[in-house]
Amino acid sequence: MPTAKVYNMAGEELREIELSQAVFGIEPNGPVLHESVKNYLANQRQGTQSSLTRAEVSGGGRKPWRQKGTGRARTGSTRSPVWTHGGVAFAPKPRSYRYTLNKKVRKLAMKSALSNVALDGGVIVVEDLNLDNIKTKDFAKFLNAVGATGKALVVMPEPRDTIIKSARNIPGVKTTICGVLSPYDVLNHPRFIVDEAALRKIEEVYA
Repeated sequence: MPTAKVYNMAGEELREIELSQAVFGIEPNGPVLHESVKNYLANQRQGTQSSLTRAEVSGGGRKPWRQKGTGRARTGSTRSPVWTHGGVAFAPKPRSYRYTLNKKVRKLAMKSALSNVALDGGVIVVEDLNLDNIKTKDFAKFLNAVGATGKALVVMPEPRDTIIKSARNIPGVKTTICGVLSPYDVLNHPRFIVDEAALRKIEEVYA
């Protein structure tokens, strides 16, 4: 059974709790995680790239020279893709790269990502993840106290301004809420700092 230490906002260790075996203790599925990351990155794409085809480049309507008798290669337009200033062959056009994974795959990917971070001892539970005031220095001090140096994902049960604004200027730290958690973010941050209430919600949803 995977376990995690519970801290307060002063960085003091309070106790150790057991994590859900079904969510944090499965064998991570590599191919599913790979597909999930590909899906996440594809869905982030704007898809606004655009180039002109030979039909869209202005000019080129007149045949440059007659078909026969010049000794040069025959050509019908100065906007052919093989010409300088010509159009692009198979030009990219704006399109959506978005696609969806089925529910079972999404659920397995999340459990695999959470199990992967738990396996590395990266889960840090906080009894009440909140601050009285917006203070980057105080939040950085808390992170150092719990050993969360480097990249860390901070997960709250609901948006909390004091945490979001205190953490946003710390390099490598990202804040999110448990309802929009993604496997990509979990994998991309070795430290998973989670409010105890958010942890229970995650276990309830994915168990």
